[in-house]
Amino acid sequence: MDTTQLLKGVLDVAVLAVVAREDGYGYDVVRRLRAGGLDDVGEASVYGTLRRLYASGALTTYVVPSDEGPHRKYYGINAQGRAMLEAQRKDWHAFATAMTDLLDEGDLR
Repeated sequence: MDTTQLLKGVLDVAVLAVVAREDGYGYDVVRRLRAGGLDDVGEASVYGTLRRLYASGALTTYVVPSDEGPHRKYYGINAQGRAMLEAQRKDWHAFATAMTDLLDEGDLR
């Protein structure tokens, strides 16, 4: 199954969930999403999602100097982002339950 379209629909909530656990810079968020099982997530999509969530007021940013290269912009979640994450979690659980019920072979008639 091509997961590209599925990822587009859930990337916001996935990024919010990752950043809610721990602040992170762009590639760190990509790495944690991939480690969490979203192997096909693209770097450009995550960077765009981080910028959009920041612009919408759900994330904050701060810069951390690096001795090994350019400074890194870290993203953190704020109260608005936490509220957004909680609402999207509820929506996801309801949607996942409905899909599981539809796909469960035991319920086919």
